[in-house]
Amino acid sequence: MTYYPKASTALSGTPRGVSASVKFPEIEERILKYWDEDGTFQASIDNRSADLPGGHPGSNEFVFYDGPPFANGLPHYGHLLTGYAKDLVGRYQTQRGKRVERRFGWDTHGLPAELEAMKQLGMTDKTQIEAMGIDKFNDACRASVMKYADEWKSYVTRQARWVDFDNDYKTLNVEYMESVLWPSSSSTRRASPTTGTASCRTAGRTRRRCPTMSCAWMTMSTRTARTRPSP
Repeated sequence: MTYYPKASTALSGTPRGVSASVKFPEIEERILKYWDEDGTFQASIDNRSADLPGGHPGSNEFVFYDGPPFANGLPHYGHLLTGYAKDLVGRYQTQRGKRVERRFGWDTHGLPAELEAMKQLGMTDKTQIEAMGIDKFNDACRASVMKYADEWKSYVTRQARWVDFDNDYKTLNVEYMESVLWPSSSSTRRASPTTGTASCRTAGRTRRRCPTMSCAWMTMSTRTARTRPSP
C-alpha cells in the first residue's frame, strides 16, 4: 500500500503514513454499524439528565423537532444540505452537555398529498373524490403520503445524522394537530382560510366543506376552538 508522508505528532518524531487509497464508503459503513450496535445516539440522551441540579424540570433539555419533509417524494440535494445544518445544532448542544432528543417528523398535509393520491387513483376532479367518499380518499392520502418512508430513513441514516425514527411524529396524527391548535385556540374562532386546494377550488368554502385530508386541520381548528377551553 502506498502512503503519503505526514509529519508526526508523536513524541518520538517518527513520520507516520496516510493511505493514498482511502476507501471512504467502507469507513462510513463501519462507523454507522458501530453507532447502531453500540447505541451511541441513544446513549448520548440517556447519559444526560433532563434536569440541572437545583433547576426547574427540563432545564437541561434542548428540544429539537426536525422540520418535516413529505415522504411521498424522494429526498433531493436540498434535503441533504439542510439535513447537515440540522444535525450540527443537535450535536453542538449535546457536546455542551444538553439532553437532546431529536424526533424525526413527516409532513402529511397539503396539496402534494392530495395531488399524489389523485394521480395514483386516476382522478382529475373533485367530483370523483366525492363519488369515492371522503373517508376512502383520506385513507388513500394516508397510504400515499408515506410511500417513500423507508428510502428517507436510509437516506438520513447514510448522512450520519442522529435522529429518532421510532418516536417520529406525523402532522396527520390528531394528537399533533391538537398540540398545534391549543396555543392558538382563541384566535382560531376568528380565523378565516385564505387558500384552497385542488378539490375545493375556492378559498371561500375551504374551512367547512373541503372533502380532503389536506384541509382537515381547518375543519378541526373550528371544532377544537368551540369545544376546548383556552389553556
